[in-house]
Amino acid sequence: MKSDSKKILCANSKARHSYDIVETFEAGIVLGGPEVKSLRNSGGNIKDSYAIIRHTEAFLNNLHIAPYAQASIHNFDPTRPRKLLLHRREITRLSVKIKEKGLTLIPLRIYLKGSLIKVELALAKGKHVHDKKEAIKERDIKRELDREVKSWR
Repeated sequence: MKSDSKKILCANSKARHSYDIVETFEAGIVLGGPEVKSLRNSGGNIKDSYAIIRHTEAFLNNLHIAPYAQASIHNFDPTRPRKLLLHRREITRLSVKIKEKGLTLIPLRIYLKGSLIKVELALAKGKHVHDKKEAIKERDIKRELDREVKSWR
């Protein structure tokens, strides 16, 4: 039986700051052996990566996986496009939403689910600078209110 424990291998910490997340999805990813070992050793970076849909397939671009030292000649290109494993109906639904509403697909995190490596993708809309400043103000106001409530107890 597979366990539901999730170990996060790498995360995009700025994604929620730079984008409004509309919807999230879980997808598998096609990797080679050395890439899996490198990811398990925290050798991944999804900071500038994004997903695209070409024809009827989804790909993750700019995902950097460091070369695995013990693999020597069997290493892959660190930033090559990697195929995402999604159902065809999910891919068509995502491509329609991306074309219609001006949304983009970004990875939020890569994690182990049992023995499988999964990617959490998000349909997201980019925030403007003034939206980011408003979000920071709201967060600060909420923090101050929480402090006030806590001091009254």
